[in-house]
Amino acid sequence: MEEFHKVRRLPPYVFEQVNRLKASARSRGADIIDLGMGNPDLPTPTAIVDKLCEVVRDPRTHRYSSSRGIPGLRRAQANYYARRFGVKLNPDTQVVATLGSKEGFANMAQAITAPGDVVLCPDPTYPIHAFGFIMSGGVIRSLQAKPDDGFIPALERGVRHSIPKPLALILNYPSNPTAHVASLDFYKDVVAFAKKNDIIILSDLAYSEIYFDGNPPPSVLQVPGAIDVAVEFTSMSKTFSMPGWRMGFAVGNERLIAALTRVKSYLDYGAFTPIQVAATAALNGDGTDIAEVREVYHKRRDVMVDSFTRAGWEIPAPAATMFAWAPIPEPFKHLGSLEFSKLLIEHADVAVAPGVGFGEHGDDYVRLALVENEHRIRQAARSIKRFLQTTAKHPNNVVPLAAHR
Repeated sequence: MEEFHKVRRLPPYVFEQVNRLKASARSRGADIIDLGMGNPDLPTPTAIVDKLCEVVRDPRTHRYSSSRGIPGLRRAQANYYARRFGVKLNPDTQVVATLGSKEGFANMAQAITAPGDVVLCPDPTYPIHAFGFIMSGGVIRSLQAKPDDGFIPALERGVRHSIPKPLALILNYPSNPTAHVASLDFYKDVVAFAKKNDIIILSDLAYSEIYFDGNPPPSVLQVPGAIDVAVEFTSMSKTFSMPGWRMGFAVGNERLIAALTRVKSYLDYGAFTPIQVAATAALNGDGTDIAEVREVYHKRRDVMVDSFTRAGWEIPAPAATMFAWAPIPEPFKHLGSLEFSKLLIEHADVAVAPGVGFGEHGDDYVRLALVENEHRIRQAARSIKRFLQTTAKHPNNVVPLAAHR
């Protein structure tokens, strides 16, 4: 039977191939160390859980909630932006709660995209950045992902060679998967370009609080006048170890926030009210929980960089996010990221995310998530060291077990 049109537009989900191998290995009794999915293992802070339990006992909170977010939650997000970035937001018109930043991106694409609209998107990047627009009938034009001196020239080429003129530009810094961090000067240049060319900026700032070296990453909305063209998406998943709670936000330009809010009003009634109240308490906290989460990831990053490098796989130290963007070791680079990821599962009992799943320009890399404790990260390094020592000289002789099945 022929696939439906929107499903046909989506490529094979490469992560699913890795997940199947991982499940098969575990069914055989293998102890797989999973550095693949960015699924935080840290518990949600006790005070946030306690607030949820307190509120959930009130039966009035079990009714339909507010799709755009309860007023107290939107005020808390506006206050967070004021404290953290010095950005003033109107919680009634410039803030909307989302079911995680992923849902926010997908529904913003539904709200603003007409068939054939061109969207400028980094490659590699988090899949929803591109595929939210593809599922909405848009067309993606890929850009370099690194926020350096080559970015504006790439934007200029994208505008010059796109018909119709691009509708929007996706930004994601700190970046998933590359861990690149943008400066405020970079955002100033991009905002000036967007205003000159009448392009919407959609910025994913989900990792704003997971940083290790230097100053906290900025928001694009810190640029004067950015709110005229920009909306920014954040998430509580990593900042507060609340991934399963599905709580995020879109903030910024009133017209764009109104469009997203209207689309959402047809699709959902918002998160469960006790979750929204608990999220409000988290945002109104003193920042201690955020600092503790950041420190855990910082220590894990240092252990991973040190132990993997000692094992023979040099890992660049990410300045932010909960990921390392690791070049495939030279003897295996010709295999590509998917085949290399399969080898690690089957011969080292380590799962990683193939870089090609984030875009074709990611195929020389894999993404390593800091979602295992320090002991398990060192264990993974020992397994990888054995794998590299036994196979690096003759990598073509190592065939994924799946090829024999």
